[in-house]
Amino acid sequence: MAASRLDFGEVETFLDRHPELFEDYLMRKGKQELVDKWLQRHSSGQGASDLRPALAGASSLAQSSARGSTGIGGGAGPQGSANSHPASGGGESAGVPLSPSWASGSRGDGNLQRRASQKELRKSFARSKAIHVNRTYDEQVTSRAQEPLSSVRRRALLRKASSLPPTTAHILSALLESRVNLPQYPPTAIDYKCHLKKHNERQFFLELVKDISNDLDLTSLSYKILIFVCLMVDADRCSLFLVEGAAAGKKTLVSKFFDVHAGTPLLPCSTTENSNEVQVPWGKGIIGYVGEHGETVNIPDAYQDRRFNDEIDKLTGYKTKSLLCMPIRNSDGEIIGVAQAINKVPEGAPFTEDDEKVMQMYLPFCGIAISNAQLFAASRKEYERSRALLEVVNDLFEEQTDLEKIVKKIMHRAQTLLKCERCSVLLLEDIESPVVKFTKSFELMSPKCSADAENSFKESVEKSSYSDWLINNSIAELVASTGLPVNVSDAYQDPRFDAEADQISGFHIRSVLCVPIWNSNHQIIGVAQVLNRLDGKPFDDADQRLFEAFVIFCGLGINNTIMYDQVKKSWAKQSVALDVLSYHATCSKAEVDKFKAANIPLVSELAIDDIHFDDFSLDVDAMITAALRMFMELGMVQKFKIDYETLCRWLLTVRKNYRMVLYHNWRHAFNVCQLMFAMLTTAGFQEILTEVEILAVIVGCLCHDLDHRGTNNAFQAKSDSALAQLYGTSATLEHHHFNHAVMILQSEGHNIFANLSSKEYSDLMQLLKQSILATDLTLYFERRTEFFELVSKGAYDWSITSHRDVFRSMLMTACDLGAVTKPWEISRQVAELVTSEFFEQGDRERSELKLTPSAIFDRNRKDELPRLQLEWIDSICMPLYQALVKVNAKLKPMLDSVAANRRKWEELHQKRLQVSAASPVPSSPSPAVAGEDRL
Repeated sequence: MAASRLDFGEVETFLDRHPELFEDYLMRKGKQELVDKWLQRHSSGQGASDLRPALAGASSLAQSSARGSTGIGGGAGPQGSANSHPASGGGESAGVPLSPSWASGSRGDGNLQRRASQKELRKSFARSKAIHVNRTYDEQVTSRAQEPLSSVRRRALLRKASSLPPTTAHILSALLESRVNLPQYPPTAIDYKCHLKKHNERQFFLELVKDISNDLDLTSLSYKILIFVCLMVDADRCSLFLVEGAAAGKKTLVSKFFDVHAGTPLLPCSTTENSNEVQVPWGKGIIGYVGEHGETVNIPDAYQDRRFNDEIDKLTGYKTKSLLCMPIRNSDGEIIGVAQAINKVPEGAPFTEDDEKVMQMYLPFCGIAISNAQLFAASRKEYERSRALLEVVNDLFEEQTDLEKIVKKIMHRAQTLLKCERCSVLLLEDIESPVVKFTKSFELMSPKCSADAENSFKESVEKSSYSDWLINNSIAELVASTGLPVNVSDAYQDPRFDAEADQISGFHIRSVLCVPIWNSNHQIIGVAQVLNRLDGKPFDDADQRLFEAFVIFCGLGINNTIMYDQVKKSWAKQSVALDVLSYHATCSKAEVDKFKAANIPLVSELAIDDIHFDDFSLDVDAMITAALRMFMELGMVQKFKIDYETLCRWLLTVRKNYRMVLYHNWRHAFNVCQLMFAMLTTAGFQEILTEVEILAVIVGCLCHDLDHRGTNNAFQAKSDSALAQLYGTSATLEHHHFNHAVMILQSEGHNIFANLSSKEYSDLMQLLKQSILATDLTLYFERRTEFFELVSKGAYDWSITSHRDVFRSMLMTACDLGAVTKPWEISRQVAELVTSEFFEQGDRERSELKLTPSAIFDRNRKDELPRLQLEWIDSICMPLYQALVKVNAKLKPMLDSVAANRRKWEELHQKRLQVSAASPVPSSPSPAVAGEDRL
């Protein structure tokens, strides 16, 4: 009851002190109609005296809020129930006194009516706010709405339900933002400039200059210039013509804005390319005269001047009376355009000298602005062209295997860059021939000129069957023969053009641009040609420069594709050749059957377990049976499940792939393998090496000199042989031997490792490569220091992989040099074979390479063999076998044989010295040099 005694002033004072209560109540109880009326009152610019009805309604709301949680109107009204939803209560039902002006949607005086569009916008905004509030509150919040709100809870609710924007402009901007995208055009402010012209001419002129100085778009800049010229000289219409064409070539005055009125807006359709474009030949008409001579022309009556062309007036129906034309120059004084003002207002008045002076002051600024816009447009154009060239490079490197595909990509890019109707590429049959003959041609029609876009790409193998190419046959052949580009702006005026063929083909050719295609060796491989720009203009210098740069990349791409095709054909030929050679390089089935059925002698019968085995005791067939016995004796056939027939075929093929040279032949390979077998079985090295390692070294011994040519690595490097080019100058022959071994293993019916697991096979191939490369003496010198240190210190541990690796390398070298460990008769015979092979290499060095061979390869110095053998034993052989004896004393017989053979060579050397003392001869090279030559 105490609340009923509150008057309006007290309620207002209370609400001023507690605005959050009013905001909270309004957000929960206020209806959309109350919000609309509030917006209407504030948008109509009413004063504070007009807000009293709203404040009265607000006081009623505040009184209801002050009475507690008994609902709206204290529960007296039908909607005053305590269980009402907060969003269901409204201002009117709560007893808010609304004036008739609010109810009718107008001010109290009834003069201001709300517009429907504003009403709908505000209703939409209010609805969006109501939806947001409804989504913010849930049932639990509704049930708590009747309870007194704490300050914390009230602030939380207010943060969730934001209040109304403070201004109507804010509301409208929120309504329009991200909902309606209207086209926006730069305001011309014509009325403002007209006002400045009447009251402040200086400021007017500065405004015009400022407007054009900030515009780098040539289209909008041209439009502004025309509008401002109209304003300055009071012209009814204006036109602007810009100079196009080369400085030293044919020029044209082109206008994209013709007869523009000062009140005409710049619409998007006016900015399209070539819209409303008018071309005036250089020196023709008044415009052409001003452009050519650079003089101002002011004509009171245009029809009285013989230079005036009235064709435009006849077409448009517009009568030209007075006319003022003036050139536009850039900062260098060059004429870059012509401005034309037509019909001074009022009608019939001529342009005055003051008009000329005003234009003379304004147009230099226009010239600077136009130059800047043209430079900006040129830079953007160059950027686009550079990006297009990069895309061309990307296309070329994506496809380098199919000539037709890459040419099609090239022509698509050419049409995109140059915007032409037709693009063609012709390739020469023989680039070395002086006679120009095209063997293949391609053509691509623009989709705008071809009804069937998918089939617009054509290829012809025979040029005679390609009728379209007959049209420009002479031009294409001229470009291919001279290497100079040809740019024909008017085909029918060029004597090289065949007009009759053009009429027969049905395709009318206006302009032609043809350039040569070069390869990386600066040889012409074809020509590229584009016909007819889509805009009807001839190809200009910029088009020619772009096309020439474009064709440079195309030439590289086409050349790479042609080279790829040639390589592909060469590879096919090589495959056929290899197939033929493989057939002749493999053994016959009869040979395989012979050894498959043969009885293999025992090891004792063959004596292959003897370190002092006679290298010349077995014939070629006996060496095959002995090799089979080694595989069986070492248990490799059973362990690795080697097919016996495959093993026989593999051994026979390996034998067949050794050349008939004096020393590095099949016998040498077998002897190296025999010595390895003897060392494994005699010295017990089978306990050090794994079964896979044993298989690798045995196979490595048999294959370590496959396809040896009787020359060393140094000769391959000096002669720049195919092997040196293929494998380089480091261990050239050894890499070739390994690859040849792999080729044999990969031949059908020769893979003796077929039943190994993938890991065993991978490990075995790696070990096989290491074993064969270890026979290179250069690698031996690199690794022997490590081995000698391990042996001298007794630090070797065969469980360590690196120690076993270096040990296997030393074993391979010891077996490769094993002839020096054999009895003297055998050792000397082998030395003579090696020397004879070296002499043949020296003969080739002298005859083919025109070089003087070193002593060991010089047949004329063969009497120095004992000295060279002593150097060979002392520097290479003796240290190696001494180290192996330290590892296993069972190899001491090998070292003893080396020492015995050295004594024999020493005796021969002393006899030679005695003979030399009796008859002096020229001094021989120093031992160090001779040793290096031996390597």
